[in-house]
Amino acid sequence: MIGPVKDKGVYCLIFSNQQCNLRIGSLNDVNFEAGYHIYVGSAQGTGGLKRLYRHVTLSKEGGKKARWHVDHINLDGHFKLVCVIYASTHRKLECPFANSLRSKPVNGFGCSDCACRSHLFYRCSDPTDEVVEVFKNYGLKPSIEKIV
Repeated sequence: MIGPVKDKGVYCLIFSNQQCNLRIGSLNDVNFEAGYHIYVGSAQGTGGLKRLYRHVTLSKEGGKKARWHVDHINLDGHFKLVCVIYASTHRKLECPFANSLRSKPVNGFGCSDCACRSHLFYRCSDPTDEVVEVFKNYGLKPSIEKIV
């Protein structure tokens, strides 16, 4: 169970996906290789980690219009949210996490408000262990929730 939701933090969404080509807002057409994609997000706003509830609910129920880049893949049938990894922190770690996961970025994805190359990264196999290590490298104790 995700919580406490008012805490500020950092999170990663792990999607498994089929190969596809999607129109993603201002990025236009993006080709996604089959495998896994890691999205790095920040929960530093007033809602804190409540943002995770939105991602999980959107994945399970759909029915909303895409607001952010990640919503486009979360609402697409080629993608399945399989895991959420998060930790409470007041440190702004979204960009450092993204830089730690640098290989195979989807250029321009989820980083319109920063100087990062991307906040979405491809892996051919399940990256859960790798993502957990990133959290630990920053001195955080990650919570891991598999999504069924």
